[in-house]
Amino acid sequence: MNSRLPASLHLSFTGFSQRGGATGHHADGWGIAFFEGEGAAPGKGVRYFVDQQGAAHSPIAKMLRSYPIKSHNVIAHVRKATVGAVTLENCHPFVRELWGRYWVFAHNGDLKNYAPALHGSFRPVGNTDSELAFCWLLQELAKSHAGVPSVAELTRTLSELVPKIAKHGTFNFLLSNGQALWAHASTQLHYVLRQHPFTEVHLKDDDVSVDLASFNGPQDRLVIVVTEPLTSNEAWTAMAPGELQVFVDGVSALKR
Repeated sequence: MNSRLPASLHLSFTGFSQRGGATGHHADGWGIAFFEGEGAAPGKGVRYFVDQQGAAHSPIAKMLRSYPIKSHNVIAHVRKATVGAVTLENCHPFVRELWGRYWVFAHNGDLKNYAPALHGSFRPVGNTDSELAFCWLLQELAKSHAGVPSVAELTRTLSELVPKIAKHGTFNFLLSNGQALWAHASTQLHYVLRQHPFTEVHLKDDDVSVDLASFNGPQDRLVIVVTEPLTSNEAWTAMAPGELQVFVDGVSALKR
């Protein structure tokens, strides 16, 4: 999720977590990271939870379904293990620091014959292809910019780096530094824009309907990005293979 104002993720997380072993087969761990902080350093803090249990049955996920998450940027992931054991250190999303900000990354896909040279300060803790790709991306971003780059500069650099990884397989991913949310589709990603006037939405993975107008005001605007649409009555946009999007303040920054 990327939002103009701090927004609740309760509805989307309720449906999303069911895909971790109930309505979906991604039961090999899960995680969520959401950026917090206002004032002089908006969005610099990260609250971060991972669990090797499936999200549908995890006590931590149960707690978060009732936790008042409010954030500008959130990344959540339910895992189906293809590379790496079902362990806590292999659960997405992964978190690292670069340029004095936390970066959060989650990957859906499988990379073959991927063994990049890592010679900087970013090293994997686990043994997934996903964390390896994240470390390489941050290493190359750090090499490409002498100072702290803008979101536009980061997007241009990512558009050059991402194809070098995507040629090894499926590289659907979400990436955020608390300022923006980047999304790349190799095969399948969808997003939806929610803004005033808000309507009632119906979850596909749970028997729940919610009137978004009761939780959002005229100034609220947010984008939800997922592999498969979470609701049955919203206009989800399918991303094209190879498409890289960046969302800022609840809207595509590429379309401004």
